[in-house]
Amino acid sequence: MVYRAKKIAILLIIHTFLISTALSCIIPLVWMINSSFQTEQEFNANHGLVKTKTINIINYKKALIDEQLWLYFLNSLVYTFTTVMLIAIISSLAAYAFSRLKFPGKNVIFYLLLAAMMIPLPAGFVPIYVLLNKLHLVNRTGYILAMTNTGLSLSIYILKTFFDGLPHDYEEAARIDGCNRLQIWWHIALPLVAPALAVVIIFNALNVWNEFVLASLIFTDNSLMPLQVGLIDIYNRNIIQHTLVMAALTIATLPIVILYIKVQKQFVKGLTVGVVS
Repeated sequence: MVYRAKKIAILLIIHTFLISTALSCIIPLVWMINSSFQTEQEFNANHGLVKTKTINIINYKKALIDEQLWLYFLNSLVYTFTTVMLIAIISSLAAYAFSRLKFPGKNVIFYLLLAAMMIPLPAGFVPIYVLLNKLHLVNRTGYILAMTNTGLSLSIYILKTFFDGLPHDYEEAARIDGCNRLQIWWHIALPLVAPALAVVIIFNALNVWNEFVLASLIFTDNSLMPLQVGLIDIYNRNIIQHTLVMAALTIATLPIVILYIKVQKQFVKGLTVGVVS
């Protein structure tokens, strides 16, 4: 009985903590969405704490069309998709090579990649900007290259860990059937590390989608600005129009939420692989 009571108490504490953490994330999101459907007068009266009676989409129209949020949104979609695809392809190829191939200096190169993870990201912003400026790669191309480079080290480490745990039997069978290294990587290895690939995609999509400091340094053309820089611009112009800002923020959260819903099973599996229940 004492053991059972202790176990119930521990579970109660754990679930209370988890529920509190979930609510601390969900409540601000619900408040933001609810406020985005209100008029400014309604928001000033109840501060978005009362459920809106009517769905008012005028804020979304103003944010997308009048404030040109659609342009920033489209820019970020292009940058995020391109960067994440580059990271997924390059890091999976590199991780597979580190895991399966033998070549001179393999360990040294891999440890250098790990050491790059220890450098604070803001510390590299100035050198990156100077380099890209010298190469005349500022704006779109420079931003994609910089963000791709930023996400490679961690992605290679995650994928290499999964490749190391894969059995060699499938690859040997594929090699007997006549597959080369690239075919084995594409048809055998990648499907088996889908959970790790989902983690890489989510982490890097969040990183690129939410990047502000580097984007504000690299971009000189306002028409090429990504979403986060555009949101600050909208906020500065509409600092007292709270519901308009809430609508813009709601639009900005949708792609990441949709992406997570699509890959959540693989994402959770990738985070919990190897955990013993």
